[in-house]
Amino acid sequence: MNNTTIDYADFAEYDRRQRAIERHLMAAFAGGMVIGLIGILLSGNGPQWAAQIYDPYAYLALSLAVGATASGFAWALVTTFLAAVSALVATMGAGALRGRDVLQAMGSDAGSLNWTLILLVGLGMLAYATHRDDGWGDLAAGAVGAALIADVVDRATPGFIESEQSFWPGPAMVIGLSSLILVLVLRRNARARLRALALSVVFSGTFTAGLAVFVTGWVPLSV
Repeated sequence: MNNTTIDYADFAEYDRRQRAIERHLMAAFAGGMVIGLIGILLSGNGPQWAAQIYDPYAYLALSLAVGATASGFAWALVTTFLAAVSALVATMGAGALRGRDVLQAMGSDAGSLNWTLILLVGLGMLAYATHRDDGWGDLAAGAVGAALIADVVDRATPGFIESEQSFWPGPAMVIGLSSLILVLVLRRNARARLRALALSVVFSGTFTAGLAVFVTGWVPLSV
């Protein structure tokens, strides 16, 4: 008679992984709800600089944190989408309770809302890609930093699309420095950090130059 040996440690490890995934899903959902509710409560009630930093960077930070801590590509996609949707739904729901239109609560129309969702999920996936220890991981970290820095430049530069006079210098400096620190945190050694920082500078500089060309009318594009 054959004796079958069962390694119960494998079952225990599988159970731990499943529970970790469940906790990650719940944390993504709860984090989105909390971020959305705080965002709508802070809007119009707190100091202007706090609102400028919170929206949209608290939402972006949530997606980055969820993506960076995901256990796999598919789970990164699911959890970042769940976090983004729960944050947006919480914001619109709280806004509706305060008598505001659901889209007005987000300060956008339906099309912009879709792009916001795509942006949040995309950043989460880039954060997950930074798990790689090769050049692709450096590229992903550089792209994350460039996206944040480009947004800061857009908001802080007079005449640009999302320009806000009060965003410079305080909020712009805080977010800009935080973006550079984030790039360093996402990589694991000095060489990778230097490459990621260099890519952030190149990407954000290219975006800024292109935006400047568009805003000044050197390239006749219609919106």
